Amino acid sequence: MTDWSERRYVVVDVEGNGQAPPDLVELAIVAVEGGVIGQPATWLVRPDQPITPMARRIHGITNQMTETAPVFADIAADVAARLAGAVVVAHNAGVDIGVLKRKLPGFAPDAALDTLVLSRRLLPGQRSYRLGSLVTALGLDYDLPAGLRPHRAGYDALVTARLFVRLATSAPSGSLSFEALRDGQGAGDATLF
Repeated sequence: MTDWSERRYVVVDVEGNGQAPPDLVELAIVAVEGGVIGQPATWLVRPDQPITPMARRIHGITNQMTETAPVFADIAADVAARLAGAVVVAHNAGVDIGVLKRKLPGFAPDAALDTLVLSRRLLPGQRSYRLGSLVTALGLDYDLPAGLRPHRAGYDALVTARLFVRLATSAPSGSLSFEALRDGQGAGDATLF
C-alpha cells in the first residue's frame, strides 16, 4: 500500500465554450506533491468556436477575453509536461479528462481520481455533491489568491485540490492509501483510468 502523499497529483479544471463537445477556453492545473497543494497555473485559450451566451453566464469568460489568448497548440507542450507521470484529479473528472484527451491526442493518464465519486463515498449525507456545495459545507474557500472566483478554472482547481486533500486524509487513522482512493471509486469509474 502506498500512502496517498507519496504520489504526485495534478488537479485539473477546464472551462468550455458551451459547444458540443465543449472546446477549451480556460484551463487550470494545481500540483499536489508530498501532500502539499501548489499554486494554480492557469491559461486562457482561444477556442475554435465562439463562447455561447450560456457558457459566458456561467464562467464570465467572453469572446473578447480570449481573442488575443493563445490557441491550445501554443501551450500544449507546457500542459503535457505538467500532466506527465501524475495522477489526474478532477471533480466530475470525465468532463475534464475528455476535453484534455481531445486537445492532447494520445493523452491517457496512468490513473485518475474523481472527487465527485470519492465525496459521495467518503462524505455521506451531504445535501449536494456539486463542487460549490461541498466548498461551502467544508469551508474550502479560505485564503484564496486575489481574483479567483467560482466557475473559473483557477478557483475550481484550487478548491478541488483542497477537497482532494480533505478526502485523502479523511480516514480515522489520518490518511488513506493511494490504492484505497483509487479503488474507492468503484468499477463503474474504470473508464477514467
